[in-house]
Amino acid sequence: MPETTAPPAPLLLVDGFNLLWAGTFGFPAPIHSRDRTRELTGLFAFFALLRAAIRDDLDVAEPEVLVVFDGEHGSAGRAATDQDYKANREATAEALKPLQFLAPVKDGLDAHGIRWVEVDDAEADDVIATLATRAADSRPVLIMSRDMDYYQLLDARVRILNRSRKSSHRIITATEVLTRFGVTPDQWPAFRALTGDKSDNIPGMRGVGPKVAAALLRDGMRLRDLPESGRLTGAKGTAITTAWADVLRWEAMITVHRDLAVPVAATGLASPQLPKPADVVEKLGLW
Repeated sequence: MPETTAPPAPLLLVDGFNLLWAGTFGFPAPIHSRDRTRELTGLFAFFALLRAAIRDDLDVAEPEVLVVFDGEHGSAGRAATDQDYKANREATAEALKPLQFLAPVKDGLDAHGIRWVEVDDAEADDVIATLATRAADSRPVLIMSRDMDYYQLLDARVRILNRSRKSSHRIITATEVLTRFGVTPDQWPAFRALTGDKSDNIPGMRGVGPKVAAALLRDGMRLRDLPESGRLTGAKGTAITTAWADVLRWEAMITVHRDLAVPVAATGLASPQLPKPADVVEKLGLW
């Protein structure tokens, strides 16, 4: 009989910093070492949330898991385009608290056979976009993140897992974006350029909310075609026309790159199952 080849495992791409920040600041209770000299909340929570997501939230077979971290200089390219990009993010010791858990998180992933990647001059968004685009032709892809920038990647094969939502609504699809916002995933950068993105310090156009933006982009309108569409009328249309160069720049900044040189490739093989988070911490010798 001819040999049969098993289909590749579904791919779960994890936005590592997004998960680390959510765990550090959103876990129900702080976690400390037994002698109370070390806080372990971010480390413990990272593995608790990742394990729970794989166990409870996926509607696919056992996945291949790949965790992606922002590179140290990942924001430099977009910041060179606009110096205000992410300039609103605090750099206090408290705000950067999750970074103390980064090294042990990577050690924990290594210790349990979960691969991770970090490209020094790239943001996780672009690395994940590249990996998702490469994998989607052959298998389902889930992106674990609360970051709405990933909405532009949604299609029949790529979905998003957001654990901050109710359990029955954690998986986000392209259909939901169209139903909820009135635009397609392809139009998401244009939509956010018009409405703004507070998390990345992109102001958008004053007075242009989701309904106005969706109306301007109806029927698949591309942002670059708006000036010739006859839709930029009245005071809001004049304001958009006056700020047109800014709007185009914001759209370019929000648009993810899908063709990076990423030093790892998905294997198609399911990743090992994670143990309880306490066991991860124990194996690292940090209790």
